Amino acid sequence: MNDPQEQAFHILVVDDERVALRNLMHVLTKEGYRVSGAESGAAALRALAAGEFDLVLTDLRMERVDGMQILRACREHHPETPVILITGFATVSSAVDAMREGAFHYLTKPFRIDEVRHLVREALEVSHLRRENRRLRERVEAQGEGRRLLTQDPALRKILDTARHIAPSDANVIITGESGTGKELLARLIHDHSRRREQPLIAVNCGAFPEDLLTNELFGHEKGAYTGAVESRAGLIEAAHGGTLFLDEVTEMSPPMQVKLLRVVQEGELTRLGSHRPVRVNVRYLAATNRDLRESVASGHFRQDLYYRLNVVHLHLPPLGERRGDVPQLAHYFLKRFALALGKEVRDFDPDALAILSEYDFPGNVRELANLIERGVALADGALLRQDHLPEDLRELQVRALRRKGPTLPTLEEQEADYIGWVLGQTGGNKTRAADILGIDRVSLWRKIKKYGL
Repeated sequence: MNDPQEQAFHILVVDDERVALRNLMHVLTKEGYRVSGAESGAAALRALAAGEFDLVLTDLRMERVDGMQILRACREHHPETPVILITGFATVSSAVDAMREGAFHYLTKPFRIDEVRHLVREALEVSHLRRENRRLRERVEAQGEGRRLLTQDPALRKILDTARHIAPSDANVIITGESGTGKELLARLIHDHSRRREQPLIAVNCGAFPEDLLTNELFGHEKGAYTGAVESRAGLIEAAHGGTLFLDEVTEMSPPMQVKLLRVVQEGELTRLGSHRPVRVNVRYLAATNRDLRESVASGHFRQDLYYRLNVVHLHLPPLGERRGDVPQLAHYFLKRFALALGKEVRDFDPDALAILSEYDFPGNVRELANLIERGVALADGALLRQDHLPEDLRELQVRALRRKGPTLPTLEEQEADYIGWVLGQTGGNKTRAADILGIDRVSLWRKIKKYGL
C-alpha cells in the first residue's frame, strides 16, 4: 500500500492490559496508520457506536465485555470492518467460534511484529474493497441508474424473478448467454438481493489471464513464492470471503485451473502459491459463459464435476434480437445516461432514428446498442438524436434489406447475415477483429458464417 492510503486508515485497538495496548498502538502508529485505543470492552463498544473504523484488533479475554461481544457488535453495526482477535489462551474451539462468528483472523500471543503487520495489511485490503463496493453501489443508486436489467419482455422478466427468488439461498449459479446480454448485471442483481449484499462482489474475467497469472489472481501468494513476490498477497477468492465471486467466461479456464477451483468450491479452503497452510473461505460462486456448457462438458473442454458444483441454478439470458420490444426502452435509458455523462442536451430520438434501431437485429446485443447511442449522443448537436447520427452502415443495412424484401420488412436472420457480411468486408476478412466489433466470440462468428454461407 502507498503511504497516503495507509495514513487514511483508522484502526481501533482494544486490550485491558495497558502495556500490551500501548505497545500494539505504537507499532501500528509507526506503520503510518491512525490508531485509537480502548482499555476495556465497554470503551470499545462506545467507540464503535460513535464512529466507524477500518479495522479492529481486540483481545479476546477481558472483564465484563470480551472480544467476542465486540466482534458481534462490529458485525451488526459495521459489517464491512474486519476484526482480528488476539489471545494468550488459544484453544481449537475458541478459534473455530471466532471464525464462525466472522472474525478476519485469530492471533495467538506471543505474536511476532512482522506477523501483525502482515495481517493488518491483508485486513485493510479487504476493508478497502468492501468500502469501495459500498461507495460504488451508493453512487449508482444516487444517480438513479441502479444495477438493473431493463425489460418488458415476459420471458426475461420470469428469469429476473427466478434470480431474485434464489438470491438469498447461497446456491451457486451459472449464467449463460451471448456476449453483451448483461450476464454481469444479472450476477450483480443476485448479489444485491442476497444475504451477502453488504460484503464484496469480486468479478474476474477468466479469459483475460494466462493460467499462471489467473492462479495468482485467484489464490494469491506468499512472500518469495516466485521471483518478484516481495510480499504476501491475498487472492481474489480470499478478498471475496463472506461475499460473492463472479467468474466471467469460466469456460476459458484451463483443465488444471478447473481442478484447483473445484477443490476450493468443494472444500471451502484454498492454499496460496508458496504456502502449505490452507485458508478457509466462505464464498458464493456465480459463473458466466457465452458457450454452450453442455457441449463443453460433452467435448471434455469443461469438467463435469465442476459443472455440477457451479450449476446448482442455471439462468439463460436471451439475445436482444429475441426481445426487440425492449429496444425503445433501452435506447431511451442509454440516451439519458450518455447525455448526462457527456453534458449534452439531447432529450429524445427523431422517429426515423428510433425506427432504424427498432428494426435492427443487434448481433452485439445490449452492449452494441449502448455503443451506438453513446456515439449518437456525442455527434448530436440539438435536442434530438437523428438518423444521421447513427453509423452510415446501419442505415445502409436497412436500405439493402428493404430493397431485397420489397415492401416487406426483412427477417432478423437476413439483417444479421447482411451486417456480419459487411463487418467481415470492412475488416478484410479478419475474423478476430470482426468478432470483437460484433461483440461475440470467434466460435459464434464461425458458426454464423457457416450458417449464412458467408
